[in-house]
Amino acid sequence: MTLFPNAKINIGLYVRAKRDDGYHNIESLFYPLGLKDALEFVVQEAEGKPDELKITGFESDCMMQENLVMKALTLMRKTFSIPPLRIHLHKAIPPGSGLGGGSSDAAFMLRYLNRYFKLGINDEGLADMALQIGSDCAFFIRNKPSFISGRGELIKESTLKLDGKYLLLVYPGIHINTGDAYRMVKPRDPGISLEEKINLPLAAWKNNIRNDFQDVIIKVHPLIGEIIERIYDYGALYCSMSGSGSAVFGIFDSLPVNYDQGYGHWTWKGKL
Repeated sequence: MTLFPNAKINIGLYVRAKRDDGYHNIESLFYPLGLKDALEFVVQEAEGKPDELKITGFESDCMMQENLVMKALTLMRKTFSIPPLRIHLHKAIPPGSGLGGGSSDAAFMLRYLNRYFKLGINDEGLADMALQIGSDCAFFIRNKPSFISGRGELIKESTLKLDGKYLLLVYPGIHINTGDAYRMVKPRDPGISLEEKINLPLAAWKNNIRNDFQDVIIKVHPLIGEIIERIYDYGALYCSMSGSGSAVFGIFDSLPVNYDQGYGHWTWKGKL
């Protein structure tokens, strides 16, 4: 079975408070993208063979059992008997970019283990399992534009539609550690809720919708700020860092034909 876990962007990301459990309460809107990894698994033919994981595309430096796909499989085996698998993960979503690639891989693994082995778990049960793997994972169970709050467990589907708009992604090759990013940011109350701000005209988002990680990350990696300025220079209606970085996205009425990567960075263009 071959799966295609997709990326997401954060439209607005407010870190509201640190929780007693060590996590943070956030407020964000997750919007799914057409950029996708490829994930395939087959049951091992020979009995007694261990799981195998092959990763191609963007490199990952984590150990096999630390990969979120393997964590999803391990979690599922706590309740269900699943035979050894041979897994191939092709990473087209850059790691450490704030695009949710690892979380999506894990959520899709849960979803399709459930389907393939006919385990009968409903979406709510899958989301509860996904949350045990990572705060962003639960979103990818239903995988629709949604307001996210709490530490990621509170998911409210949004009516936001960006149909007809175009997206430009730029990834400068900088891997941002999520834990480090949270240690740098100072929680705050944004005042007006993101749900209200999203209703503003798209052109007004620039001055009203923020990513709380953006300023602190730019202080460490000023190149990200330069990329944001460049994308606005090319006519973006709205531009922001996604998640805790380092990928930057711009939303356009029509894509710039001759976008100059400038620094030779990875880019992706698509229709929303």
